[in-house]
Amino acid sequence: MTETATLTREEVVEALKDVYDPEIPVNVVDLGLVYDLQVDDGDVDIKMTLTFAGCGMGPYIAQQAEWRVAELDGVDDVNVEMVYDPPWTPDLISEDGKKMLGLD
Repeated sequence: MTETATLTREEVVEALKDVYDPEIPVNVVDLGLVYDLQVDDGDVDIKMTLTFAGCGMGPYIAQQAEWRVAELDGVDDVNVEMVYDPPWTPDLISEDGKKMLGLD
């Protein structure tokens, strides 16, 4: 009998902290780009946004998020959906993100 790892939301959040907008030296979690995250057994659904809707890095960032989460034990499927409502604002940046950007 094979024991399967139980994937947690916290593990997915930590993995997403390895994903960066190439133009901003802060990860997508601390930038406030992850709007919703659902973990159901091995299925992970992520709703995230960009700093602005026309950002050409959107497909790249979504792919990086998908690849990074897919590396976790216990992940069967990853779905990353880009959403633009509500629009991102700098108010969504975490305290850690503000420190990294020198905004504290």
